[in-house]
Amino acid sequence: MPTDRVQLYDTTLRDGSQMEGISLSVEDKIRITRKLDELGLEWIEGGFPGSNPKDAEYFRRLQSLELKNAKVSAFGGTRKPNATCETDANIQSLVAADTPGITLVGKASMYQVREILETSAEENLAMIADTVSYFKGLGKTVFFDAEHFFDGFHDDPDYSLQCLATAARAGADALVLCDTNGGMTTRSMLRAIEAAMARTRDARLGIHCHNDAGLAVANSLAAVEAGVWQVQGCVNGYGERCGNADILTILANLKIKMGLEVVEDEQLARLSEVSTYVSELANLVPNPGAPYVGASAFAHKAGYHVAGMMKDERAYQHIDPGLVGNTSRVLVSELSGQRNLLMKLEELGIDYPLTQEEVKRLLETVKEKESQGYQYEGAEASFELLVRRTLPGYHAPFELEDFVIVERRARSHERDGLNEMLAEAMVKVRVDGVLQHTAAEGNGPVNALDTAARKALVEFYPDLASVKLVDYKVRILDSQAATGAKTRVLIESTDGARYWTTVGSSTDIIEASWLALADALEYALASRP
Repeated sequence: MPTDRVQLYDTTLRDGSQMEGISLSVEDKIRITRKLDELGLEWIEGGFPGSNPKDAEYFRRLQSLELKNAKVSAFGGTRKPNATCETDANIQSLVAADTPGITLVGKASMYQVREILETSAEENLAMIADTVSYFKGLGKTVFFDAEHFFDGFHDDPDYSLQCLATAARAGADALVLCDTNGGMTTRSMLRAIEAAMARTRDARLGIHCHNDAGLAVANSLAAVEAGVWQVQGCVNGYGERCGNADILTILANLKIKMGLEVVEDEQLARLSEVSTYVSELANLVPNPGAPYVGASAFAHKAGYHVAGMMKDERAYQHIDPGLVGNTSRVLVSELSGQRNLLMKLEELGIDYPLTQEEVKRLLETVKEKESQGYQYEGAEASFELLVRRTLPGYHAPFELEDFVIVERRARSHERDGLNEMLAEAMVKVRVDGVLQHTAAEGNGPVNALDTAARKALVEFYPDLASVKLVDYKVRILDSQAATGAKTRVLIESTDGARYWTTVGSSTDIIEASWLALADALEYALASRP
């Protein structure tokens, strides 16, 4: 939804991918481009075609990609000192990218020009003017990223403003003010923006903030309130060092809090989906505390908060989470009250009418289990089983009789000289009075237990063949106890359609693993649709 008031510009594929730990494939970048287009963003910065073969391939594939809302901009620097645009290889790589937009980064700081670029103030201004006018001559939309503008303005305001005025005279469609080092306070930033507006009255300004002082989103919103037109950012706040301004948080605030129609309501409702989608492709764990889109953004743990929520959800939520595709959650822990349990039971679809005394006993059980090292906030499947086991008529699908880890041994591979460490587990489980005794090997004790248990149960419950363990976490709860420390194990499982997490706790890591694993298998059976 293009708006003349504010334009959203995403730089996840370029600036975001510079974050430590991120390495996007060409296919990842294409898929993210499609997802951001669906979200309704106006511009997507695709990368730097002159920097590496992967980005060059992305721009080649982009030519056959049909986008409904977004246009893609290629990113690069101004021409090199004492060169021409026609002979500068990086400039020509931007031409070859054949995108409707070009984003040019140029120095807007006298210190950076003198010490880093190692050229003269006059030559830097010529580089800006030549490069902007060159691409305008090719019919491109040109965004000038004024690198280090705010730091440069603090040191030598007149020169930084000259850089903006030069780009504007050359025809730049927007002058993007960059807090490249991410250290600007809001008041200092606004003073510089006011000066930029006074110097370039007919130009549109943009804002590009890094988060090194934790102010990237706040500064971006303050810039919009001051009249800045384009806002740049990255999905989930990805980016170098401490990251960039989070474009998702900015988008939600612009539309919900400031009333700017930057996207359609239906697109806003996909915000949480986009956050998770990009984090999965980036192979990063989603931030549960992310505003609007995090799993904990609308999670409620304190008993008095939940009591208020039962009367009116607005009591402890600043918006309806459905607006951004998220949901409310009630957490159950040692801090919970009875209302937490009642709301959690409703959330889980357990409608058995428990008496007040039964709820009280269940709450006491939760608190006792958590004192033993269990934690149900991140293991809601185990909590649901805890509740189900207290209900009249619940019949466990199997019972563990015993398990033994027999040995660990090395299997020699003569060809490559490697030894494979193995574990062997023997498991006895009872199903409807029938005792199953199985054994299996695995590449560790948990894998061996898992394999042996499935071997015993799949004869009775073929559906378990589709259940897979997708994550396994171990946490030491009392490290001062050294080798006698209690451990907590979290296991995430899936049947291809659902995901669930279970927990086990013990001073024996194998037993803790078995308790979590057994819950995972029982939940798969007990909660079948």
